[in-house]
Amino acid sequence: MSEVPEETGDGRVDAIVARLGRLGELPVSEHVAVFDEAFSELESTLAAVEETTREESADAGRR
Repeated sequence: MSEVPEETGDGRVDAIVARLGRLGELPVSEHVAVFDEAFSELESTLAAVEETTREESADAGRR
């Protein structure tokens, strides 16, 4: 597995990535579920960032 940075700069993403550290304690048959969970959480985080950016852009355009 490749090296993962200690921190990404986003606490939400860091928490998700940190939970991937438990993979070594789980049987391989359970890895897919962990990756699916992380993927879903990362998608939600990205959507939240995009929504915040959109709202900030709209607010700036009204000024």
